Amino acid sequence: MTDRNSPATEDEFHALVDGELPADRREAVENWLASHPEDAVRVAAWRAQAESIRARYGAVANEPVPDRLALDRIIRSRRSWAAAAAAAAIVAFAVGGFAGWMARGASAAAPNVVELMTNEAMAAHRLYIGEVRHPIEVKAEEAHLLPWLSRRVGTTLRAPDLSAFDLKLLGGRLLPGVSGPAALFMYESANGERFTIYCSRVAEPRIAFRYSASDTFGAVHWIESGYGWVVSGPGDKTRLKAVASAAYDQLENRTPTPTRSSANQLISRRGS
Repeated sequence: MTDRNSPATEDEFHALVDGELPADRREAVENWLASHPEDAVRVAAWRAQAESIRARYGAVANEPVPDRLALDRIIRSRRSWAAAAAAAAIVAFAVGGFAGWMARGASAAAPNVVELMTNEAMAAHRLYIGEVRHPIEVKAEEAHLLPWLSRRVGTTLRAPDLSAFDLKLLGGRLLPGVSGPAALFMYESANGERFTIYCSRVAEPRIAFRYSASDTFGAVHWIESGYGWVVSGPGDKTRLKAVASAAYDQLENRTPTPTRSSANQLISRRGS
């Protein structure tokens, strides 16, 4: 049997990214990544690259081979060995050219640090909002939650009050980020709707709000003072932007905690 406390291996990192890591090793590997930033950066890059390739080429990979490129059809249409050989050469050239185009496209589509951060945040959101018993590591009422995550991430963190949006803080957890440790806070509404706020150090210039979507989820990300933030939740763009705006204002200490009525006004204003 595998020792649950043994050091994580590169094979296990790949298995984690591919979703094939045995359940009894997952927690140990994630804890290893949380305390080994260099390994965490590699795993984050692999995850983001896999997501980008799936998003860009997943549909192409499942398409049937066009009739005009079917090898048996090409061979049957030729009467001589020379013609068949030429057809095979054409097919080989076409396949090689397509593979080269795919490689060039994959290289050109290599995600930058901000895309990696956003992909990691959304991947964490998808993973942990489905957890029933262990969606977070440390509960909101535990006093060491904010000091612990602040120390690991390297900045003083605050958990925004989102009660105006019927969202209650459940707690948080430590994650491996693109450029070091990352913090994830999880919020839940009375009907079970969950939002997350992700924060990690990112050596990139300031970026204003940007929205992205994947499947049924959405995310708003921004960069401020060397730290990247991602608010993820259901794909309601208007509501998500309103939640992100309220979180931003509190994190930057620009405005007081919004009331329920002001939150409704903000959603209306953002949606107009």
